Amino acid sequence: MANQTRIVSAALVAVLLVPGWAAAQGRSPAWEIAAAVLPLPDSMRPGARVLGYRGPDLVELRAGTNEMICLGDDPAHKGFQVSCYHRSLEPFMERGRELRKAGVTRREAVDSARLADVKAGRIVMPAAALLSSVFAESDSFDATRGAPEKHSALDVLYLPYATEESSGVTEQPTVDRPWLMYPGLPWAHVMLAR
Repeated sequence: MANQTRIVSAALVAVLLVPGWAAAQGRSPAWEIAAAVLPLPDSMRPGARVLGYRGPDLVELRAGTNEMICLGDDPAHKGFQVSCYHRSLEPFMERGRELRKAGVTRREAVDSARLADVKAGRIVMPAAALLSSVFAESDSFDATRGAPEKHSALDVLYLPYATEESSGVTEQPTVDRPWLMYPGLPWAHVMLAR
């Protein structure tokens, strides 16, 4: 009976602590949501679906009313990074998260599995979709007041199977101009630093 009581007590503590996990990390749900939507224009922020980390898992922090999904900063990783993308990219993004959670960490292995899924029709890539990210060295800022002072941002426009010839966008990485990454693949995308 004592063992069962300890197990039930441990389970109860776990259940009570998981929702407060972000707060224990010094992050309120309001901070997490405000931080997650930073890559979006002001007009799109209130309607975006927001996912946040609870340990290694992503949970929904807020349901969405528009086409955008935002991922909060993962406190297990150094620095600050949040990303928002069009919901048409969710099957592709979710598959990558599933693979990494299953221990597939090499980029080539993740790409190979997702390519097989695209070819088999399990993942359908959109004709075009945007992903936007904000990066900073630290998460010590008031996200409800905006992005940290020293941050960088990146927009990525997915154009499946695009090449330099089909898009007119150079395949050579550049700092000050758009360039095409992964040309010819289902996840070909134009990199746009801002």
